[in-house]
Amino acid sequence: MTKPLEGIKIIDFTHVQAGPACTQLLAWFGADVIKVERPGSGDVTRNQLRDIPDADALYFTMLNSNKKSLTLDTKKPEGKEVLEKLIRESDVLVENFGPGALDRMGFSWERLNELNPKMIVASVKGFSDGHHYDDLKVYENVAQCAGGAASTTGFWDGPPTISAAALGDSNTGMHLAIGILTALLGRDKTGKGQKVAVSMQDSVLNLCRVKLRDQQRLERVGYLEEYPQYPHGEFSDVVPRGGNAGGGGQPGWVLKCKGWETDPNAYIYFTIQGHAWEPICKALGKPEWIDDPAYKTAEARQPHIFEIFGTIEAWLADKTKFEAVDILRKFDIPCAPVLTMKELANDPSLRASGTIVEVPHKKRGSYLTVGSPIKFSDMKPEVTASPLLGEHTDEVLTSLGYSKQDIFNLREVKAI
Repeated sequence: MTKPLEGIKIIDFTHVQAGPACTQLLAWFGADVIKVERPGSGDVTRNQLRDIPDADALYFTMLNSNKKSLTLDTKKPEGKEVLEKLIRESDVLVENFGPGALDRMGFSWERLNELNPKMIVASVKGFSDGHHYDDLKVYENVAQCAGGAASTTGFWDGPPTISAAALGDSNTGMHLAIGILTALLGRDKTGKGQKVAVSMQDSVLNLCRVKLRDQQRLERVGYLEEYPQYPHGEFSDVVPRGGNAGGGGQPGWVLKCKGWETDPNAYIYFTIQGHAWEPICKALGKPEWIDDPAYKTAEARQPHIFEIFGTIEAWLADKTKFEAVDILRKFDIPCAPVLTMKELANDPSLRASGTIVEVPHKKRGSYLTVGSPIKFSDMKPEVTASPLLGEHTDEVLTSLGYSKQDIFNLREVKAI
């Protein structure tokens, strides 16, 4: 099957997570992604958090599927020459170096544009150009703090909390992939390449837009009616941490199920939507609440919200999280079990859909990784193993016109 991005060649100068998440997504959809790595060491995540000695760590394998690995020392003249040839034949260069690193390598935007006027140069940044923190080194948790996520996550009587979801890293990579695809479509119209940049702070903030909404509402009326602090608590002049409250105006909470005393994940998330109030009452065996003025409307329920959640939790006491959801789904009540990574890894539905895949690896054996979260009617992305360090060096150099003797000479000077 022909994949949509077949024929698009991408130079992947990224490492760790944000950039590799971007290029992996494009590789799944058919792009020829050539990961350029330092000879002898490669991407730092090959060695980070290893669980098998002398084999690439899962951190690397789960972010670099479907790619080729080219080892290249771009500090050597011979390495620069190889890179120049590769640039002339490629469509996109993706990088997440520190500010000015490409310029110091001799590959400024002007030089890249001279070598290949159609090239798209895509960059992951910590902060946008011109930001007063644009010289700061940014990692996942730094981005979550700088982008507003941490200040609004956690409980109101505790400190700001970091999410386990990669809001700074993988989220930024997804945004950059959209930018690259948009630039490729633009090139089809103009014939010209361009620079594309996504900052980690901006990407986190983009996912926190409802909190920016809440900040403006708070400044106007002085309270946020869907937060647990209303109507009895106090609000300051900033959006508070709301615990497990729903962010879209529907009260929700994580509630205990049977076995919570020994299982820290024996919980469900339960949402009380206005249109679902009658089914909720019926499911709980509380039909008298349906027309009771103290419970009938969302505004009337808010002062009693934790009493309501307490009643639901009492109903859940003799039901596992799975049993509870199986009952509630019949009433069309928004809810979900709190699933662990172990439960997700063994979920047959996720395996069948390709959301979680098992991939054979030359040194690790089989390992689990994520597949494409985007589903297509006419394409099912195939996930292949991440490359060994330098596995495709000879192949890539041969495609650029280098002979076996040329490749031998490059090894002799340690340029590859």
